[in-house]
Amino acid sequence: MSGWWQVLPALAAAIAVTWAVLVATLYVVGRRHDDPVRLRDALRLMPDLVRLLRRLASDASLPRGVRLRVVLLGLYLAMPIDLVPDVIPVVGYVDDVLVVILVLRSVTRRAGPQALDRHWPGTREGLRALRSLAGLAPDAPT
Repeated sequence: MSGWWQVLPALAAAIAVTWAVLVATLYVVGRRHDDPVRLRDALRLMPDLVRLLRRLASDASLPRGVRLRVVLLGLYLAMPIDLVPDVIPVVGYVDDVLVVILVLRSVTRRAGPQALDRHWPGTREGLRALRSLAGLAPDAPT
């Protein structure tokens, strides 16, 4: 029992250091200006992205695993507490954007980019930005 109390401070310190490294990494990623789609542009997509997620989650033609990922993403975005609090400037939203990007890339690998194209409710420019964030060619094939 006495061994646990010696390990606990080291474990807490390791978690704190890991969290600090994550926040620093997100800050650097959020400040990069050489990306084709900047963080500010990605945040402007949020209203259309929420509608896209709702449409993807309710599309019975998509695999169940894809719909589950989308629902879990929606729950993550709706939670008031997340990996990095949104009250921290820049970094607070970068973690949300990164999670969205990871899920969108997963969705497009499993369901295909046509699922994003078919359900996107926003503008053509917004779809281009979304496709870029998802690691796809910016323009959908015609």
